[in-house]
Amino acid sequence: MALPKGTTVQFTSEQRLDDAVREREFTLGEIPGILWTPASASASASAPAPLILLSPPPLGLRKTYPRLLARARHSAADGFATATIELPGSGDRPRWPAAEQALAGLRLAMEADEPVSDEIIDALILPLVDKAVPEWQAALDALLSLPEVGGPVGYSGGVISIGVRLAVVEPRISAAVLFAGSFVPRVMFEEARQVTIPLHVLLQWDDEGNDRQAALDLFDAFGSKEKTLHANMGGHTGVPKFAGDAAAQFFTRHLK
Repeated sequence: MALPKGTTVQFTSEQRLDDAVREREFTLGEIPGILWTPASASASASAPAPLILLSPPPLGLRKTYPRLLARARHSAADGFATATIELPGSGDRPRWPAAEQALAGLRLAMEADEPVSDEIIDALILPLVDKAVPEWQAALDALLSLPEVGGPVGYSGGVISIGVRLAVVEPRISAAVLFAGSFVPRVMFEEARQVTIPLHVLLQWDDEGNDRQAALDLFDAFGSKEKTLHANMGGHTGVPKFAGDAAAQFFTRHLK
């Protein structure tokens, strides 16, 4: 069910991290989320921090918190606020039987070393995109109403198809870092041709569960005049630190 227009964030906890970052957990309707702001932004509403949306993988915020926090700390040091929300069917959110059935089909195909069919990919990814993107837009509405948070806005990470859809439908997003580590429905290639914002795409060359050629084809399809593919050797979780530094520099160029 879509969130009612005007839904606001309700903060549920707050802590300071090394006196440099303010971390606040919140709910948006029934969706859990976390907002990190640099100390300078929380101290002065006259200088709101640009915002980066940190989209998590569909594993739950609790499991991915250390990775998200590391990215949030890095962004805060560069003067950015960052925020994340729980994806549909993940973490503490209600189970999503259709998505779980599609995921079971994916696992069976991979365990049998069989090609993953378009039907499985569509069933797994497209409903997630359809549900998650309006939630991200509602979160953006709510977060930008806070005095310490402002534009321009960037998007980073997560299921790449969610990033593609957001880049097409959300004009407030000025630049995006996309992680090429998830399956991509064929229909998303047409949407990718409509993307025009600057892109920085991260690709792990030996990602065990990623179709490398599909990732390269998607990058080729993007309509952006400025797009960079940053490919590194290694598996899904082996992204080197310097790749993260390059992504941070990309946001500094485009959001400041």
